[in-house]
Amino acid sequence: MATFTVNAVARNDQGKGASRRLRREGLVPGIIYGSSEPKAISVIAKDLNRMLLEDGFYSSILSLNLDGQEEKVIIKDLQRHPAKPVVLHADFQRIAGDQKIKLQVPLAFVNFDKSAASKAAAKFAQETATVEILCLPKDLPEVLEVDLSKIELGQIAHLSDITLPEGVEVVALRRGADHDQSVGYCYAPRGARAGK
Repeated sequence: MATFTVNAVARNDQGKGASRRLRREGLVPGIIYGSSEPKAISVIAKDLNRMLLEDGFYSSILSLNLDGQEEKVIIKDLQRHPAKPVVLHADFQRIAGDQKIKLQVPLAFVNFDKSAASKAAAKFAQETATVEILCLPKDLPEVLEVDLSKIELGQIAHLSDITLPEGVEVVALRRGADHDQSVGYCYAPRGARAGK
């Protein structure tokens, strides 16, 4: 799993004017919350933007270096500009080794090419790219796999088909079987004939 270090400095000035000033200086205002007092911070925009390009950033435990002190955090929310590729604000949540965290983790759909449906010219349509999980920080997976080797034409892949490592739960499934949502489906392309 990739490791990411976010360098931040504490800030005392609050409000829209202070936030605009920070952005003009190439900084992104943010906050760290959880387990102790929330702290207003700022991070270097170009460094944050570079890390945001890495898929693993969103589902990783981050090392946040705040004025020389390191804290373990996860990215909880990003406020983006509606028209420009600019992050306006970043929310980080502190984590503790003995407390479970909720996080969106990417899905990887694997082995479709080994399925009978694929050999019959069927296709697979992915309906979601991430799933919200609950686990201890030490059990956090970088990605979760959905094995499609046995999928059949017309079959739907559900949350319950995700291969879960020990200690990892899908949040929606904790609410009961009626929350076992679809994550994708196998279909015959228009004009294709099944079995050919």
